Amino acid sequence: MPERQPEFLVEENDGVTRAAALLKRGALVALPTETVYGLAADARNDAACAMIFEAKGRPRFNPLIVHLADISQVAQIAELSPVARDLAQAFWPGPLTLVLPLKPGHGLSPLVTAGMDNVAIRLPAHPTARAVLQAFGGPVAAPSANPSGRISPTTAAHVAEELGDRVAAILDAGPCAVGVESTILAPSEAGTRLLREGGLPREAIEPLTGPLIVDTTPGRIEAPGQLSRHYAPSVPVTLNSALDDASAVRVGFTKADGGDLYLSHSGDLVEAAAALFHILHLADATARAGQKAAIHVAPVPDTGLGRAINDRLRRAAAP
Repeated sequence: MPERQPEFLVEENDGVTRAAALLKRGALVALPTETVYGLAADARNDAACAMIFEAKGRPRFNPLIVHLADISQVAQIAELSPVARDLAQAFWPGPLTLVLPLKPGHGLSPLVTAGMDNVAIRLPAHPTARAVLQAFGGPVAAPSANPSGRISPTTAAHVAEELGDRVAAILDAGPCAVGVESTILAPSEAGTRLLREGGLPREAIEPLTGPLIVDTTPGRIEAPGQLSRHYAPSVPVTLNSALDDASAVRVGFTKADGGDLYLSHSGDLVEAAAALFHILHLADATARAGQKAAIHVAPVPDTGLGRAINDRLRRAAAP
């Protein structure tokens, strides 16, 4: 018997309405955001949230990010301190996740928070994601729509290739513009901790918060995206390479690096971040098709969005 194939939805043909209806029925739907495609489910539905972990092969101790349409919905779930409110007003909707204390009676599945007393919340900026969230009318849990530990998806094709029949529908809105997951902050009176580098660089945040307390220790799970190995292709990855080994697929930061593939034509970090996961998918496919032993990546500047790029590459290269 053939495997069940996901529905492919587009916004122009009532895709938003269909996606919201499937979420209300407890199904899994892959949704576009400005960062990556997310594997979405009703965050209040235990069975639906359990399906996220099953589909991804995600460990239950790794919490999920809750996506909302409007900041007024946050007050039903979590406490917003003055610092958190300032961050929300400055950067939501956008590629920022805030880890906030849970309120009593929040109604979320305990699977979403992995039993912790806080919750990670984001208001995405992607218009299609926002339309689905508004039509759904409640909190949606949505980690990246890929098997746990594998390369994150930035196109609908990536989702279909990696998850196939494990998702009910894929809402296709083209490539993701930011291309790396959200920055995760934990604001408090003692200072704002940076738990994950992401699509909102430190340089944009620190004028509001002062110097961030960088707390990105790999493997200590306090928020999503902190596993020490993640975003990994099927072959080993070597970083800061001179790209002189023809037995590997060679990925340059710029075209001038002379690799088989490159992240940015001219060294633009915004362009490189948007291309990162797509290029890693291409490099992985090229390695498998050409029987290459590894992927070698040239150095990437460790500033601005380069920090998020290097974070993803280091986790992809981890043993």
